[in-house]
Amino acid sequence: MNKDNTAAVSPHALPPLPYPDNALAPVISANTLGFHYGKHHRGYVDNLNKLVAGTAFADLPLLKIMSETAGKADKETIFNNAAQIWNHTFYWNSLRAAGGGQPPARLKEKIEASFGTLDACREELAAAAMAQFGSGWAWLVLDGGTLKVVKTANAELPMTAGRKPLVTIDVWEHAYYLDYQNRRLDYVHAVLDKLINWDFAAENLG
Repeated sequence: MNKDNTAAVSPHALPPLPYPDNALAPVISANTLGFHYGKHHRGYVDNLNKLVAGTAFADLPLLKIMSETAGKADKETIFNNAAQIWNHTFYWNSLRAAGGGQPPARLKEKIEASFGTLDACREELAAAAMAQFGSGWAWLVLDGGTLKVVKTANAELPMTAGRKPLVTIDVWEHAYYLDYQNRRLDYVHAVLDKLINWDFAAENLG
């Protein structure tokens, strides 16, 4: 992810997509991307700017806002909007045209050390995506020195539990419903087969 996208201070701006809105078709249509990015992602940005205006959070970077509001019931709305800006920017970078395939060598070695095979890792990601009841996310994360698959609900993200995200799949209905209706599994498999950006995951591995 472009670090500048998460470092901007208020008013927060909608980070640009890393590709044209038709780049992920036919797996994710330009219609879905237009609504998801142009309406939902933009809505979180607009909401956060309204929520933090005139507060102690007004001039803080996005990650700082998230860290200072996580787990605080009275700041839940601010956290949710800030986290969803971050989550969506991370998700767009987790996808690319002609994705899928084999990860870079170092990441593949780490995946095989943690899961046994790449297929086993993909199966765990798909299972987590399907097991997430309602809205949320499936993540490949670095937890200590080990790769793990975790799921989070709504706007939650792995960093609040001390885990480093490498790649994510959005399983909120608006991520897939226009293209797949209730067939979440078809969407998840298509993302893993054709769009997942292993190069981005490898960069995040460090």
